[in-house]
Amino acid sequence: METKKHTGIKQLLVNECQIIQQKVVDSSKAAMNEAQVALNEYGPNKDRYDSFRDQLISRRDMFAGQYQKTLAEYSVLTRINPNAKNECAEFGAVIITDKSNFFISISLGKVTINGELFYAISPNVPLYKVMKGVKKGDTFEFNKQKHRILEIY
Repeated sequence: METKKHTGIKQLLVNECQIIQQKVVDSSKAAMNEAQVALNEYGPNKDRYDSFRDQLISRRDMFAGQYQKTLAEYSVLTRINPNAKNECAEFGAVIITDKSNFFISISLGKVTINGELFYAISPNVPLYKVMKGVKKGDTFEFNKQKHRILEIY
């Protein structure tokens, strides 16, 4: 029964993170589209050194890059198997400590599931580097604060 509860929480975490990230994807796509509309409305180069048009192009390209990044992060979420049982702190794991709860996925910050607060963190952040590979019962220290692993799933 315990495994079923863990799978349920992990599935809820994956779903909530996908909802949050989809909003980020939609927002970045809208910003990219708005920049493209502004560029289209401005029209072709007014002269050889049209710096305003160059600024509009740079803005559109910046938002296009952000859009691509948000899509890639969403794709990372789809690779998490909520039914997988993790034995140590690794990608896709839910880690319950005596101080906080973590979901190793992408950096989304605070995510609340059934009234419980989880921190969705990326494997690229310093906190993960410290906890990588720890198992249930192990401890790790981050920012001079000791955490004891109560559960991993």
